[in-house]
Amino acid sequence: QVQLVETGGGSVQAGGSLRLSCAASEYTYSSKCMGWFRQAPVTGREGVAGIYTGGDTPYYADAVQGRFTISQNNAKNTLYLQMNSLKPEDTAMYYCAAGPGHCPRSVLAPRSFWLFDYWGQGTQVTVSS
Repeated sequence: QVQLVETGGGSVQAGGSLRLSCAASEYTYSSKCMGWFRQAPVTGREGVAGIYTGGDTPYYADAVQGRFTISQNNAKNTLYLQMNSLKPEDTAMYYCAAGPGHCPRSVLAPRSFWLFDYWGQGTQVTVSS
């Protein structure tokens, strides 16, 4: 059974950094569209960053561009999200997800969420001011 397990969440002050990891088990990690998403209590799920594990330009939401970096270690079947200069509005539950094939340009839009077959259980990020 495919599992995606996120770790690395926590509580930090504004301006701090966190690194999230997403380990994929029983899953052929190569040549997949992988993404990070987040959901705050009062907002819907939103796309944060996406990447094609076969190698391509990553996608970022405008709100995190320049502060967050998505990366991967294919040998370890692990996806990362380096989050710097964190803001209180980044507070949310963060999820990773995986789907087949290349990431479309709309990968971070809600209309593309159906592309992702598997979702992790989430890891909480809390940023205090």
